[in-house]
Amino acid sequence: MSTIPTITLNNGVEMPTLGFGVFQTPLNETAAAVDTALRTGYRHVDTAAAYRNESGVADGLRRSGLNRDEVFIETKVWVSDYGYDQTLHAFDKSAAKLGLDQIDLLILHQPMPQHFKRTRQAYQALEQLLADGRVRAIGVSNFMPHHVDALMESATVVPAVNQVELHPYFTQPAVQAANAARGILTQAWSPIGGITFYPGYGEDRRSVLEDETIRSIAAAHGKSVAQVMLRWHIQQGRSAIPKSTNPTRIAENFDVFDYELTGDELARINALDTGRRGGPDPDERDPSEWNLQIAEP
Repeated sequence: MSTIPTITLNNGVEMPTLGFGVFQTPLNETAAAVDTALRTGYRHVDTAAAYRNESGVADGLRRSGLNRDEVFIETKVWVSDYGYDQTLHAFDKSAAKLGLDQIDLLILHQPMPQHFKRTRQAYQALEQLLADGRVRAIGVSNFMPHHVDALMESATVVPAVNQVELHPYFTQPAVQAANAARGILTQAWSPIGGITFYPGYGEDRRSVLEDETIRSIAAAHGKSVAQVMLRWHIQQGRSAIPKSTNPTRIAENFDVFDYELTGDELARINALDTGRRGGPDPDERDPSEWNLQIAEP
């Protein structure tokens, strides 16, 4: 079994570089997937209140037999729970569903620029939870540089992580540079791009899994296209959180620590950027999602 390397966050907390994602995993399949991932060697699980499967993550952790301190758990606060008191309660809801007293990384799921006062208040609640020791690190998701700049006008703690859409067809170099300038770790969702297609975001999109450049690099290393993309993230200092419920794919996505891509191969993959999002624009508003209510435990 491979030993998973870690990344040191800007507050000194160690986080496994490769996480296991459960976005769109049905609750009744989550426990088995998480258990499989942990038995494979993953030690980092990424979930969110809006995924409605936090309790399945808890069940998977219990099934694995691992001690709590062996697994890094990351979850997200949904926008309907933004606001200082609401976000403190959002922590209570997530912690109860996860069966945890302390969450390793708690992040805001969206910037919600249309109601940014509530976003600021939500982040102030994260800062309080961090000060109280109820979370070990705090961060954001889908924040563009102007969102982070606006947040830092009132925040006192720089986010440890910014989780954004990032794959070879959408590399967000300006976002990565802005994160790095502030000491924020860039974490990639949709890290092997093209599996998750969002309705209304381009019917002509191609899956990165079909890209000939990456296929040729994969063939040269005897690896899969997905493995090459995950290695690309890791070698460039990012965190990545691939998702799957297929035990074979779960194991394959973890098997990326026994080889290296060359500088030329990394550059060829970087050159594939199209500048086109596959998912929602963080500056757009979707009221149907904003009003999603997160259930009590």
